[in-house]
Amino acid sequence: MSDTMPVTGSDIIGALLLASQALVAVVPAENIAAARLPAGLPLPLILVELISTINRQPLKRGRFVRRTDRITVKVLAASHNDRKRIMHLVGLACAGRTGTIAGAERVSVLTAGSGPELNGPGDSYEQGRDFRVTFDEPTS
Repeated sequence: MSDTMPVTGSDIIGALLLASQALVAVVPAENIAAARLPAGLPLPLILVELISTINRQPLKRGRFVRRTDRITVKVLAASHNDRKRIMHLVGLACAGRTGTIAGAERVSVLTAGSGPELNGPGDSYEQGRDFRVTFDEPTS
């Protein structure tokens, strides 16, 4: 068993977001996080969360198993227009990406819909965008 942490779809989406110069110019890298953001950060913020995982279960044991993670990217912004702009940049950064990303092999990222426009915490404008992230996960 390996001592390294396994890669998840959240890691892959996070890497794509942080690699986008256009997005990081609007949302600083320290305001983009997985699972939980520290309190007190100024808007805008991006939170990357794992919704669900599906692992194929092959009958024969091989080196890899195909995994699909459903990931949501929540955007919290100071205005409706800021939220729209950031949501657009999130889509450009992630949708349709393939290859080796964040150490995962044979990655494909597809869009999986957007959530409702909400009134977020701290008088923010919130919306989520979902992605299906499929990749090969080592079996050992």
